[in-house]
Amino acid sequence: MRDRRAAFLLGHDAEFWAAMLLRLKGYSIHARRFQGGGVEIDLIAERFGTLVFVEVKARADLGSALAAVTPEKIRRIARGARVYLAGRARMPRIVRCDAILIAPGHLPRHIEAIGELPLD
Repeated sequence: MRDRRAAFLLGHDAEFWAAMLLRLKGYSIHARRFQGGGVEIDLIAERFGTLVFVEVKARADLGSALAAVTPEKIRRIARGARVYLAGRARMPRIVRCDAILIAPGHLPRHIEAIGELPLD
């Protein structure tokens, strides 16, 4: 039980730092922990007409965090993204899926367009 709580708190902290990084890069945060389509999207952000669905991964090292962003995970994010987009009045010019990787002793790594986001 203690490990689950520690993992939850690590994830929560990682999402906070990821949101701060995106704000510093000029993104506005539209949602944190958006739930829709049976999935949770860590962050939804926008900058210059580009809407970004962000997966945040915190692991012991950046390589492990990157490996955790699987094609299956991106397909699940797309399911939630379709629900989010259905509730918007206008479609954004560009929609993509990014990842922010967090590991102790490293600066957060923002990977834009980490995978094809199948929205149809």
